[in-house]
Amino acid sequence: MNIGLRIWGKSSASCMADTISSRFGEEVRRLRMKRGLSQEALAATAGLDRTFISMVERGVRRPTLDSEKRITDALNVPLVEVICSVEQ
Repeated sequence: MNIGLRIWGKSSASCMADTISSRFGEEVRRLRMKRGLSQEALAATAGLDRTFISMVERGVRRPTLDSEKRITDALNVPLVEVICSVEQ
């Protein structure tokens, strides 16, 4: 029997994933703004929808590794660099 910590109906593992997703989105927003890009411009360069970029930045959507790679490539930042900054 697995008894995990639950916070508002979420297991501790899903809460951690939400936190990592939120931090990834915050880092994407920080990098995008640092480069003077709009969500629309980033989305166009990455080949993604602007609403998807918005949801990623707000931590509402959890992007796949493929989407993360497309976003970081469009920002000219290695994916591993963003992931390392999110984990700290």
